[in-house]
Amino acid sequence: MGAHALGAAAYAAKAVGLAGARGDSDTSDEVAWQVEHMSPEVRAALAALPPLGEDPAGPLGSGLLASGVLGSVIRDIQGRVGSTSLRRQ
Repeated sequence: MGAHALGAAAYAAKAVGLAGARGDSDTSDEVAWQVEHMSPEVRAALAALPPLGEDPAGPLGSGLLASGVLGSVIRDIQGRVGSTSLRRQ
């Protein structure tokens, strides 16, 4: 389910970026807003997920979510929530 949450967050940030006045697909403000409004439980659950692209067989493997704007947003979110898996590397 965590991959679904990250995917939904990435698509939302992409949509907000594309709809922005600048039209440059900037997602950083939306990602910041999402992370700011996460409950501690959601933050902890997302932090426990493996980094995007680490497990090729998993839902956060090398598929659609791992590339382009979606991949960038998910990596940004994982970095901001302090993924425990990222800290092990």
